[in-house]
Amino acid sequence: MNKKIIAYDLGTGGNKASLYDSDGTCLASTFISYDTYYPCTGWHEQRPMDWWRSIVESTQKLLNEKRVDVKNIDSISISGHSLGVVPVDKNGNLLREKTPIWSDTRPEKQVNSFFKNKDRDAWYMTTGNGFPPACYSVFKIMWYRDNEPEMYGRVFKIMGTKDFINFRMTGRIKTDYSYASGSGVYDLKKWNYSPELLSASGLPGEIFPEIVPSSNIIGELTKEVANTLGLPQKVKVVCGGVDNSCMALGARNIAEGRVYTSLGSSAWIAVSSKNPILDSRKRPFVFAHVIPEMFTSAVSIFSAGGSLKWVRDNMCGNLLQIAAKEGRDSYELMNDLAGQSPVGSHNLLFDPSLAGGSSQDASPHIRGAFAGLDLGHTQSDIIRSCMEGIAMNLGVVLDVLKKFCSLSDEMVMVGGGSRSRLWRRIFADIYNMNIVRTNIGEDAGSLGAAAIAAVGTGLWRDFNRIDDIHKIQEVVRPIAANSEKYDKIRPAFEYLHGCMHTLGLKISK
Repeated sequence: MNKKIIAYDLGTGGNKASLYDSDGTCLASTFISYDTYYPCTGWHEQRPMDWWRSIVESTQKLLNEKRVDVKNIDSISISGHSLGVVPVDKNGNLLREKTPIWSDTRPEKQVNSFFKNKDRDAWYMTTGNGFPPACYSVFKIMWYRDNEPEMYGRVFKIMGTKDFINFRMTGRIKTDYSYASGSGVYDLKKWNYSPELLSASGLPGEIFPEIVPSSNIIGELTKEVANTLGLPQKVKVVCGGVDNSCMALGARNIAEGRVYTSLGSSAWIAVSSKNPILDSRKRPFVFAHVIPEMFTSAVSIFSAGGSLKWVRDNMCGNLLQIAAKEGRDSYELMNDLAGQSPVGSHNLLFDPSLAGGSSQDASPHIRGAFAGLDLGHTQSDIIRSCMEGIAMNLGVVLDVLKKFCSLSDEMVMVGGGSRSRLWRRIFADIYNMNIVRTNIGEDAGSLGAAAIAAVGTGLWRDFNRIDDIHKIQEVVRPIAANSEKYDKIRPAFEYLHGCMHTLGLKISK
């Protein structure tokens, strides 16, 4: 069978287009970046037409480099970054050149107004929306209404990121359950928009797209788009899903209790289950899974690889120079040095809260710190302490999931940080779990999108084939003596973390 799938991973930093065979093998990938704009404090915007440009350019580049027979391209599916709010009028015209992305927090006034009449805990327990509320779509749409009434008065629909691209491709406006679950007005347990929450927001329900399953074929390419992309018009466009849920699928989270860690600039741990994991105090963030009748519930820290990059850029100038001179990876040099420091980094602690606190923290104002520094500490200790602090912080938030769900004893690790064997060793010892690295690595989101297309078009019967695609490259098992040492260190780390909450609040005043 020669049928092929193009999967797009439409991320915060750019779009990756990947060509997949019908058996789930990735044949080639290409990446096109785009910019984020920060015009005001709390405003994080991107141009939807930049997303479209990246789709066009990455598709053309992919087809040209691979020299694929386009007649074999069967379908397209997208994993899209979450909480997008793209407004269009009745004629499909884009009403705003730049639109807020997931991390935009401008609608604080709208959040405060909403929760004057609606209990925040009740809202969370209905939606599972555990990010800071201002990130969620409903409040950004309320901001449009309150601050741009002329534009808002022309709105027909407001779409998410990948739904806008699907609309450009097919002329049809749909979303899926996973993306809708980040709208701020979605009832997780009823699998639909909540009339009560819509009423509380003052927004008409018709402004939100119709919800269909992720594997639903929403249409074929329009003639104009087919010509632009260089593809046959008969190519089927499958609805796709939100990035968190596509990555969960691509990371083997296809059964109850399966869990993975995504280790990138930020990091999160997600578990798949039949019931959402909801806790009004720690607020795991929950999305409907792209797999029917399942959810993906997650906890996070905002600066993981971002903290290690900060250490590299500000404390490892010598390594950057060596890397440039010798043509080596600066992170490999950092790993080599970190490996010379013992477990516990000679009693040096690092709190990785350089980007503030997530919903699992007591305050968003927490800041990072090294603690316990003395004249005997070395660059090796500083690097290892950073890696240990990130893993320790994730180990703390992992306990939130353990409280509510029976987890697999294997932790799949994906993302750029998963390439470091030393870091996988540290995670195994701190989590006290087997850390599994497979051939998928940084392609989990793309694989998830491709799998949705395969199921939606009937190339696959179900999602179980994901397990066959993953080839285990290494399993790092915890060393009991190391785990015991980290268990003794953890109370000190948690004490430091608490102190940084208090200090962060004082600094922010």
